[in-house]
Amino acid sequence: MTAYTLYLILLALVAVERIAELVTARRNAAWSLERGGREYGRGHYPTMVALHTALLAGCVLEPWWAGRPFLPVLGWTALAAALAAQGLRWWCVTTLGPRWNTRVIVVPELPLVAAGPYRLLRHPNYVAVVVEGLALPLVHSAWWTAASFTAANAVLLRVRIRCEDAALADSRTRTRLVGATP
Repeated sequence: MTAYTLYLILLALVAVERIAELVTARRNAAWSLERGGREYGRGHYPTMVALHTALLAGCVLEPWWAGRPFLPVLGWTALAAALAAQGLRWWCVTTLGPRWNTRVIVVPELPLVAAGPYRLLRHPNYVAVVVEGLALPLVHSAWWTAASFTAANAVLLRVRIRCEDAALADSRTRTRLVGATP
């Protein structure tokens, strides 16, 4: 079995993991909306889906099309980083429980989570995304995919983090207004 075939198997496993994320997100969105959750940032969500799909497509196509080799020192190091990113991502998912989502949905009156990786980092899930977006392509020397995803993702994350911060601020403001006494 060639290194590229093994890489394709890894990418297929990541694709299955993405499907598991989307199933979890759909279930969690229903949970949040049933509790009065409000969605923010719908406009950037299709761009995020397209970018993450393009990452996986680039990982498949660039090594094949450009004849990128598997470089053991880079490949094994990148694989370790990509696996660590998956661990961090699922730590975020389990810490947030039904509040975790691929969309920005805020349930009013729920306190911010300050456990798990959130006690250490403000946006740990995005740390996982950044690491994975750089590392996964580099497992098989897909330099262009790693660089282009990282650049595009940096722009998207600026939008996404601003959206999340504004959503949380809006939710806290609305909660204070609803709970205020005359």
